[in-house]
Amino acid sequence: MQVECQHYYCKSCKRYFDDLTNTVFAGHHRPLKVWIACLYLMGLNVSNSQIAQELDLCVSDAHHMTTVLRNGVVDRKPEVILDGEVEFDEVYIVAGHKGHPEALKKSGSSTEKKKA
Repeated sequence: MQVECQHYYCKSCKRYFDDLTNTVFAGHHRPLKVWIACLYLMGLNVSNSQIAQELDLCVSDAHHMTTVLRNGVVDRKPEVILDGEVEFDEVYIVAGHKGHPEALKKSGSSTEKKKA
């Protein structure tokens, strides 16, 4: 448990927990301020080696922390459910078959259409 965290006791399940229970920060030995600083630097697109240098960590620890944070975001991301009318502004459609002559054969070339 982190020293800085408030500790609680649940009377119904008779267990202790703290502010970090069931979060990506739970069960790690680094202080919460280091994790938050790491998260901030990740938001600035700083490399793992630069994060390690800034936070006075070894590169493998910085890599582990960034991996835990990334996985935590992905694991807790809610599933997107679209409902009702959905709008979008732009569409990019690839026209032509440049570099893919087999696609041209499948769709029928313009010379074949002219013969018919």
